[in-house]
Amino acid sequence: MTRVTAAVPDWLAEARQICVLTGAGISTDSGIPDFRGPQGVWTRDPEAEKLSTLQYYVADPDVRRRAWQARLAHPWHALPNAGHAALVDLERQGRLRALVTQNIDGLHQAAGSSPELVVEIHGTVHDVVCLSCGDRTTMRAALDRVVAGEPDPACLRCGGLLKSATISFGQELDEQVVEAATAAVQSCDVFLAAGTSLGVWPAAGLTEIAARRGARVVIANAEPTPYDDIADLVVREPLGTALPRLLAPRD
Repeated sequence: MTRVTAAVPDWLAEARQICVLTGAGISTDSGIPDFRGPQGVWTRDPEAEKLSTLQYYVADPDVRRRAWQARLAHPWHALPNAGHAALVDLERQGRLRALVTQNIDGLHQAAGSSPELVVEIHGTVHDVVCLSCGDRTTMRAALDRVVAGEPDPACLRCGGLLKSATISFGQELDEQVVEAATAAVQSCDVFLAAGTSLGVWPAAGLTEIAARRGARVVIANAEPTPYDDIADLVVREPLGTALPRLLAPRD
């Protein structure tokens, strides 16, 4: 394992196929709290984790009502930060193989990342889906109904339960999305995990896949991760400064 605070290694500066995995840590500078950090949503309120657990969401109307209220309180005004911008610049350099994100906030696309390169492994908060018929509509339309007095809006097509188009605990991931993420990792020369604790599968396992395929591994995260020991580079500085420095084109 190598730590760097100044010089960027030649192998990173010269990499042409970089696959990036981002987690909640890249969005905290935009005012979106993480979940498991020292001041995370679930750290401060363990009961809040039920709102993201499919079993509780389906079975308990009160959990659904609390979930909709939490969506109303979501920082929808949040803007991309320097970390997101650095990844847009990496794409413009022609060195980004894929941007796999565990985040559901859509800030990568808002920053200018090409949708075809962004793999949202945990879905998006900007849409809602019916758990019965699969009808997909916008989150804004659902929240307008909540504001209008529907505490737990039902699907307008079939009357089924509506839920944000995000992957909850106990819910299966989209197999095609996972396959796309895995394929990108298998063909990269550098794998960069940024702002993720690497504790949630299958996203965490992408690190091991990349290392096994011979890619260099960079982990940029405020806290230690289970994969620090196999990383070629570990960075602890804030992502808003770390990513622009690590990913800047070489003069």
